[in-house]
Amino acid sequence: MPTVTTIDSYRFYFYSSDAKEPAHIHAKRERFTAKFWLNPIRLQKSKGFSDHELIKIQKLIEKNKVILQEKWYEYFGT
Repeated sequence: MPTVTTIDSYRFYFYSSDAKEPAHIHAKRERFTAKFWLNPIRLQKSKGFSDHELIKIQKLIEKNKVILQEKWYEYFGT
């Protein structure tokens, strides 16, 4: 599970088995997790995060979308 970056207390990563899905990123803090599609950016699922925190994570993804997409395509080559 390659870590793309860590911003604030959130680790952004994907699983090496994610290649068959559209570009997305997972976010984790402690035991809380979320998955966001990147095109367009939208929440796919979440476990444990409050709505307020999900909004914060989405804003971090929007701010860093270019690097997150670059890392996705660099890793998966799609």
